[in-house]
Amino acid sequence: MGFIIGLDVGGSTTKIVSMADGKILAKTVVKATDPVTSAFGAVGKLINDNSLRLEDIERINITGVGSSFSGGSILGIRTVLIEEFDATGLGGLFLSGLDHAVVVSMGTGTAYLDATKDCIKHIIGSGVGGGTIVGLCNSILGMDDALKLSDMADHGDLNAVDLTIGDITKADIPGLPSSATASNFGKAADDLSREDKAAGIFNLVFQSIGTMSVLSSRIAGIKDIVFTGQLAEFKQCGQVLDTFTDLYHVNFIVPDDAVFGTAIGACLAGLAGMEKKR
Repeated sequence: MGFIIGLDVGGSTTKIVSMADGKILAKTVVKATDPVTSAFGAVGKLINDNSLRLEDIERINITGVGSSFSGGSILGIRTVLIEEFDATGLGGLFLSGLDHAVVVSMGTGTAYLDATKDCIKHIIGSGVGGGTIVGLCNSILGMDDALKLSDMADHGDLNAVDLTIGDITKADIPGLPSSATASNFGKAADDLSREDKAAGIFNLVFQSIGTMSVLSSRIAGIKDIVFTGQLAEFKQCGQVLDTFTDLYHVNFIVPDDAVFGTAIGACLAGLAGMEKKR
């Protein structure tokens, strides 16, 4: 049985999946110092860990910001370049089981797509994403390990960091609870703990992503919003985004395997004839 490998190549991290007959067979994440090493290493690891044979691989569909560094075939296997937005949109639809949705790709920055199985349209992009979390935490806390920072943030107190509507008025504002954020870091003082600062940074980024997602859904005229990308693995993602569901009457979905959304979509885009010329 021939199968397809999908590669989502970042600057130093590659997400990889193998699929056949519309089903995911294997998946993994590989980190390396450069995208070429990451891409080749990911394919080798997938083959080795799952006892695969090179002759069983029909082709490799490659996408992501680092895909341009791989100019030819990988391990002698036919390698096809896929447009990243197409891959992300199709991957989000596949993981959510929807035919039409706003698909949000949360990586170093964030991309917002209006996705159907026939057409993927880029709505807008934002520079606020994982790079923002790591950069701010490195500058403020002297740390850049995202998983450790997430654990630290989980022990922080947002009430010590963010100014809420209830902090600035006792009057009711229609449609907004008193706990809604009026200003990120608007209450920050000199005595903030490191945990409080980390919590504020994660909240700032995910609230910004959530707000842009709601605006994108209104532009697209659809309430279903699917989140994919590396940031989906952090517990703060669901904690923050869940608050938008009732507040703005949208359907926020963070599916299983959201981290692999673009790699999965790369496989599906190849089947849909969305390849690019190399």
